[in-house]
Amino acid sequence: MTEKQDKQLHDLARLYKVQTAHYDGFGRFVEPPQEALFGVLRTLGAPVDGMEDLADGLRQRRQFLWGQIIEPVIVAWDGKPVSFNLRLPGRFAETPVHHRVVLESGESVDGICRDDVRRRLAQRCIEGVPFVTRRVTLAGPLPFGYHRLYLRIGDLDLESQVFSAPSQIFASGESGANRWGLFCPLYALTSERSWGAGDFTDLEALANFTGSLGGSLVGTLPLLAAFLDEPYNPSPYAPVSRLFWNELFLDIERIPELPRCPAARSIISTGFVTELNRLRAQPLVDYRRLMALKRKVLEALAGWLLSQSSERRACFEQFVVSHPMAQDYAAFRAKVERERKPWHQWSEANRGGTLRSEDYDESVKQYHLYVQWLAHEQLGALAEKARAGGAAIYLDFPLGVNRDSYDVWRERALFALEADGGAPPDGLFIKGQNWGFPPLHPEAIRREGYRYYIQCLRHHLRYAGLLRLDHVMGLHRMYWIPRGFAACEGVYVHHRPDEFYAIVSLESHRQRTPIAGENLGTVPPYVNEAMARHKMFDLYVGQFGVGADPQNAISPIPRSAVASLNTHDTATFAGFWAAGDIRDRVDLGLLNEAQAAAEHGYRNAQKDALVRYLRSQGRLPDGEPDALAVLKAWLCHLSASGAEWVLINLEDSWLEALPQNVPGTWEERPNWKRKTRHKLEAARSMPALLDILAAVGQSRQSGR
Repeated sequence: MTEKQDKQLHDLARLYKVQTAHYDGFGRFVEPPQEALFGVLRTLGAPVDGMEDLADGLRQRRQFLWGQIIEPVIVAWDGKPVSFNLRLPGRFAETPVHHRVVLESGESVDGICRDDVRRRLAQRCIEGVPFVTRRVTLAGPLPFGYHRLYLRIGDLDLESQVFSAPSQIFASGESGANRWGLFCPLYALTSERSWGAGDFTDLEALANFTGSLGGSLVGTLPLLAAFLDEPYNPSPYAPVSRLFWNELFLDIERIPELPRCPAARSIISTGFVTELNRLRAQPLVDYRRLMALKRKVLEALAGWLLSQSSERRACFEQFVVSHPMAQDYAAFRAKVERERKPWHQWSEANRGGTLRSEDYDESVKQYHLYVQWLAHEQLGALAEKARAGGAAIYLDFPLGVNRDSYDVWRERALFALEADGGAPPDGLFIKGQNWGFPPLHPEAIRREGYRYYIQCLRHHLRYAGLLRLDHVMGLHRMYWIPRGFAACEGVYVHHRPDEFYAIVSLESHRQRTPIAGENLGTVPPYVNEAMARHKMFDLYVGQFGVGADPQNAISPIPRSAVASLNTHDTATFAGFWAAGDIRDRVDLGLLNEAQAAAEHGYRNAQKDALVRYLRSQGRLPDGEPDALAVLKAWLCHLSASGAEWVLINLEDSWLEALPQNVPGTWEERPNWKRKTRHKLEAARSMPALLDILAAVGQSRQSGR
């Protein structure tokens, strides 16, 4: 590559908002392979196959950007007048700019834009055509919402969208000792009455228990629809859709049709109960068998409801009519079940998004509509209790969606199908991470006004009392791994973060729901600065904040944080304390013996510093403390810190050693399957848990 070509490649990447170099998790400066850059650029639409195409690719990109007279999305903050740039052919340098804004309400506002006389006209000649840049402002401020902007400049007609939003995300104004909660993955949260995995009633029971002790929050993993047959992927972070719920979590005994449906009651016979009890007794969730068992009953209930003329059937039919996307989703699921293979292996017409009634079984489509209706009913009941003063649900909004998913099938133009999302190498994942899902295409989602993202966000905010945005750095940039390249050879592609923050802020205010962003790992400072500016809660994880200096063993805990000792992706407290995570990384080949010895040495220093620090704070007595005493003292320190929320892992209270997920593994570890060692009824009466939660409540009172 010549020096000229190198500059052309960097210039082209900049015009597509692609980073040509970055720092990985070890702080190393990384320049991805040139072919990886070319692969990402081609995925973004650049017409470049090799070096010889760079000059023409640059010319076309510049022409496109200057020919895009107005950006497809404009952000206006806090009701201030809307200002934006126009890139215009030179003959329009003085032409009046007439505007019409069609508000989200349907009303329209007309006027003439005002030029910013403080800014000189920027001039540029593109392919012999002179262009100027004008900074103009609408005649008046706009109400909050998503509005359509129409401009008339001479004989030019232009269109854009204006996102008018509060600059700060919704904050309830409440801040008190009750802002603590319990965390447990729902599949793991089993009870004496549940059917082999936790369900929405178990989540409600945990919320009631938390509220009875003064807490106000219950956290869990994503509850979205999953492939639990063929294809199969139970990971809550690889859902079938970010727009529909997982029917595995339905409490069947709570469904009003059950007592009235003879077919369903006959299914729940001796043999059924025997199989159900076997699944209940297993330490791991058997998703395939459990879903097959539940489905038999759910199908019978759906069939019975549709044979009746009743108020319930009328409610269901109203749901179907008012949710056309649910009908499309249900048809997709029915087609998947007929084919038993991913959509990209279907016929050309079906791959392209066309499904006819003969392409799937109507009864299967009706089943998927029925279970979505039930999920909305049962989640709605949970949310209603929270609104009435009970513990709210802390939902998790995953970053991506399964490559074989409904969302990718229906919205494929919005996804970069020739790349996978991931992360560069760091101390935990020395080879980097490939998460296997296609990232969103930055320009495609802008052109559609972020319609899909807004729908997904609303789906969660409808029931969340607090929402966690997985990998919040994705609002700013995503690490793309082009097909055929290793995870360590990825490239960062940038989004327009202001546009995402405007959406998140606007939707959080509409649903009166605070937002937390998962900002763990390799996160540039500007991400945390943006979160602070927009008043988005960040995450503080105790394990990542422990040092080896007894004077400063625990790093400062931000007031704006959702604070916890661990996450679903880390060791539990007991695993951390016994260094089980280090041994596991040796077993997985991620550490050699020399590295493990160094890790063990540092972990011992962390533990010693932590104990000495907690003792100096009056939270531990002299002598050698047991693990449970350290856990309680550490949680009390967290609770007294002033952090906005404190989240306690339910399993830590009985010193569970095994994690729910070991990132970077699939078949090597039973990820997303392990049930809690104790059922919910037993856990609620455990002295250790009650003692810890009482101490947390007292520490919240005294600390705040």
